Amino acid sequence: MRPQFKVVSLTEAAAEKIKAIMANADEPFEGVRVGVKNGGCAGMSYTMEYAQSVNPLDEVVEDKGVRVLIDPKAVLFLLGTQMDYVTDKLSAQFVFNNPNQTSACGCGESVAITPASGEALAATA
Repeated sequence: MRPQFKVVSLTEAAAEKIKAIMANADEPFEGVRVGVKNGGCAGMSYTMEYAQSVNPLDEVVEDKGVRVLIDPKAVLFLLGTQMDYVTDKLSAQFVFNNPNQTSACGCGESVAITPASGEALAATA
């Protein structure tokens, strides 16, 4: 049996950071919800928030002991994305290594993303 394809995968650093965030939350949550929204100078930006419940249409990804819920409107934009958590001298942040991203703005707050093609979807089936 072929393993189920995950829309988003996590690096160890991202999984450990999400576990730490969830452990320090004021109340229990089902996981984190990841999506995209329109806005910014490049057209779109990634979103990430606590998820109090699983919505019926959410894509649920379990990876490295972490539950990530993908907003159904974002699945085609995030297909094949790897979430990482990167720390350098000036910042610490989640980074989305997205094969569908075509460009980013200079400030790093927004991106241009093309939805995954039919061939990419067929490869996951």
